[in-house]
Amino acid sequence: MHDVRERARGLPELLRRHRDPVVVQTLRSSAAATIAYVVALRLSPEPAPLTAPLTALLVVQVTLYATLTNGFRRVNAVVAGVLVAIAFSQLVGLTWWSLALLIVASLGVGHLVRVDEYIPEVAISAMLVLGVTTISSTAWARIVETLIGAVVGMGCNLLLPPPVWVDEAGESIEGLARRLRQLMLRMGEEASGPTPWRQAAERLHEARRLDHAIVDVDAALRQAEDSLRLNPRVREGLLHRVVLRTGLDTLEICTVVLRVLARTFTDLAKAREPEPLFASDTGAAVEQLLAQIADAVVSFAVLVTTSISESAESAEARLSAELHTAAGTRDKLAKLLRDEIRRDDRDWQLLGAVLTEVNRLIDEMNTEHRTRRLLEELDRVSGEQWVKRPRLTWLRERIGVPERLRRNRAGGAARSR
Repeated sequence: MHDVRERARGLPELLRRHRDPVVVQTLRSSAAATIAYVVALRLSPEPAPLTAPLTALLVVQVTLYATLTNGFRRVNAVVAGVLVAIAFSQLVGLTWWSLALLIVASLGVGHLVRVDEYIPEVAISAMLVLGVTTISSTAWARIVETLIGAVVGMGCNLLLPPPVWVDEAGESIEGLARRLRQLMLRMGEEASGPTPWRQAAERLHEARRLDHAIVDVDAALRQAEDSLRLNPRVREGLLHRVVLRTGLDTLEICTVVLRVLARTFTDLAKAREPEPLFASDTGAAVEQLLAQIADAVVSFAVLVTTSISESAESAEARLSAELHTAAGTRDKLAKLLRDEIRRDDRDWQLLGAVLTEVNRLIDEMNTEHRTRRLLEELDRVSGEQWVKRPRLTWLRERIGVPERLRRNRAGGAARSR
């Protein structure tokens, strides 16, 4: 019975590992490379057609969008390299100077055909083909193997569809919000009593280190955005991407404002040491306000990453209530700071900066501000798509969701996510 309970507890962990990006990518890449090699053994004249599994290994990516784009670029690179080698074989043989010219020409052609990170593959293909005696058969074999690997790699995405990484991106966003919350709570606790300036400076260093966390969250979000592109299992993929991206942008702004607030606390601690940062009643109000804003940051992250309408409505109601309470505490703090400045105006600039920065934090998470920001970003992205692909955008609007309806959905998403 004990073993059964242990297995039941280990089942969620096993399922989570099966969705882990490293595990998923390893299994899909290994399967694609093996299948490509087996197919190439039957179709390629080469005895060991390793180009096919190599291409499949490079083409199969975590997302369908990355697989398609990488597959086309790699095939383009190999074909360009083979054509360069055939042209050189008709003019010169293989010598040290012809090899140098071949590499220069191949890299130049790679830039012209815009194969991005596969530019070295153009030169590699050209050298491999030029270095054999039977150029025609080897060139054909390399093209065939590359096509096999690309087709198998793309086919694996249809048979083994890549996951949509929205949940992982949401977890990263919520993790960033919780780190912001912890820092705000510590800053609030220290603001209510005597704080050595070195201790306040340590909080400033913590706020600066949050920049590294933003980079990690941005990487997870980019992967989620790619997984939504060209994915038939996802509806309103553009709206999902914009909601997550604008949510991260808001948290990034909150991180910057918090760093400025930590700098203000540090300067205030230097100016007033060994006295406390604020008077007792003002410090208590600062601690209370930062705690309320900290809870609102987490609620905002939950709202951004929630796709179930019932949970989103609950998160929106909780966020609105927390922001309303924080606004009331802010007004109370403004009165206390005004009274404190009247008694002693030595550090009035720093005290005014504290009020300005907490007000920016509250305003940035306002639901009306977010709705307006979301619609503006949706219009911007739609405009860019129209400029890049006008015919495709026109066709999508003709057979898909009309612009007015999509904008209404975007407004609803901002209010219900």
